[in-house]
Amino acid sequence: MTVEEPLTRAARGPGRPGASARPVPTEAEILRRGMEAFAELGYDRTSARELARRLGVSHNFINDRYGSKANFWRAVVDSMLETDQRERQRLLEADVDDAERVRAVIGHFYQAAVEAPLLGRLLADEFARESERLDYLYEKYVAPTLEPLVPALERLMAARRMPAVPLDVLFFAVISPVAGLVQLPLAHRLGRAQPVTRESQERTARELADLIVDGLLGRDRR
Repeated sequence: MTVEEPLTRAARGPGRPGASARPVPTEAEILRRGMEAFAELGYDRTSARELARRLGVSHNFINDRYGSKANFWRAVVDSMLETDQRERQRLLEADVDDAERVRAVIGHFYQAAVEAPLLGRLLADEFARESERLDYLYEKYVAPTLEPLVPALERLMAARRMPAVPLDVLFFAVISPVAGLVQLPLAHRLGRAQPVTRESQERTARELADLIVDGLLGRDRR
């Protein structure tokens, strides 16, 4: 259901004190447009004024509703990651062997990038710099995914079923190929067919997952 709130007089335009205010976008639409802004511009270049312009609201809307731009950023990230995290947790807790658990989590990671390509751009930017936002992402999302998976990885390495490499090396080996799902202008120059569709993106995600997991565990161990 659409949430409607009156905008400030400044947002209505001069000389129209009695005019009907435009409805504020729904919460889902606000968060979606916020994700677009943060992904395209980066956190520092996404000003309150730019957010207000994209949302079609008054300049003080973000502070009034969320308290600060930082709080709004967290709300945007949470809205994109919470459902994804619940599904990943289900995969981590599934009654399967270590190799299948690793394969399922990696496959889900690439499929999630298809669902939310802008999130991939935001994460790539935030992972590259020290900030409180990186701390938030690591503590709330990265660590809760990795920590339950580490025992399975260690067992697979000890059994020589996958290369014994440091966790950071393994992590970047898995997350780096997501560029193939979000850096589409370069992908087209490398020969990827156009137009890109949901079906073609899902196929690319499966191919990336198979390439990485088969490289780590071997095709014959599926």
